Amino acid sequence: MTKVNSTLMHWNYFLSIESDVLNLSRYIDFSQTNFECYSIEITRILFASASEVDVIAKAICEAVDPQSKADKILKYQDVITNHFKSFESFRVLMPRFGLEFEPWAFWSSPRTPPDWWAAYNKVKHHRDQCFAMGTLRHCLNAVAGLFSLLFLLYRKQAVEGELVPSPQLFDLPEAFHDGIAIPEGKIRIFYNLSSI
Repeated sequence: MTKVNSTLMHWNYFLSIESDVLNLSRYIDFSQTNFECYSIEITRILFASASEVDVIAKAICEAVDPQSKADKILKYQDVITNHFKSFESFRVLMPRFGLEFEPWAFWSSPRTPPDWWAAYNKVKHHRDQCFAMGTLRHCLNAVAGLFSLLFLLYRKQAVEGELVPSPQLFDLPEAFHDGIAIPEGKIRIFYNLSSI
């Protein structure tokens, strides 16, 4: 079995999903008026993002609590919100489109999954009845949720400016930025994550 270099594997996977989102923006205007549109491509991105959220959330739970048996979204909620007290209010920006997301806001209520997670599960298990729940709104929130979780998983790398290449669409609020460097033409963003 060949061992894979997994240094920033999940970051690179996110960037691949983000590239798909960027391509989608050529066909659908990312605005509130289009948030309820749905398609096969939107659903595919929702599925890729939400399933990666599952992988990342489990890894975070194991990292902060090696005894953790968290294996479902509500169990992830318990561990993550206990360890990162303000995570449910974590905001993600999409400056190019003037959009802002709080993908984990539902976690401010005990034992409540995000609405995009519920939609993902309904479309996954009942596609014939629930396909229209695979909306642009749920898709973008799932990608934003994935993006925000990566800052918990790769906290050290984020602080040290090692999350490269930088994202093209998604960003954190300015309060989380701690500087930029451009060595050899590559943008490195340094993040300040002390508030989460």
